[in-house]
Amino acid sequence: MKNLLIISALIAMGYQAQAQKMNTAQVPAVVRATFKAKFPTVKTNTWEKEAGDFEAGFKLNGATMSAVITPAGVLRETETDIAVDKLPTAVRATLARDFKTAKVTEAATLVSGTGATTYEAEIKQNGKTRDVVFNADGTVVR
Repeated sequence: MKNLLIISALIAMGYQAQAQKMNTAQVPAVVRATFKAKFPTVKTNTWEKEAGDFEAGFKLNGATMSAVITPAGVLRETETDIAVDKLPTAVRATLARDFKTAKVTEAATLVSGTGATTYEAEIKQNGKTRDVVFNADGTVVR
């Protein structure tokens, strides 16, 4: 019985660690102001809270994007979905060489708040899905 309670508690904590959808009124004004300043033409977006930060999901010029903003209003990262074949050639080469049995299911361009660009590939391998981040030269960042 004790083990069942521990397992139940761990499962509940896992669900809480995932992104939590929020309405705009729940997002701090400084976070909303940063989003509006960085993306003034965006009229509609969604909000989630993830790992202490706020993530806005939106479309801009036909692209699906998200922006991660800290509670202090600092833009941490933007993510723009791209087609897998739009990943840099070196990234696709690393995927083909080092992740031979993986299927790339999604891809994105990540731009940090400081302007550094990396590339993310969501891969499915051995029944598990994970994100792998690369520099433009194909080196794995994380």
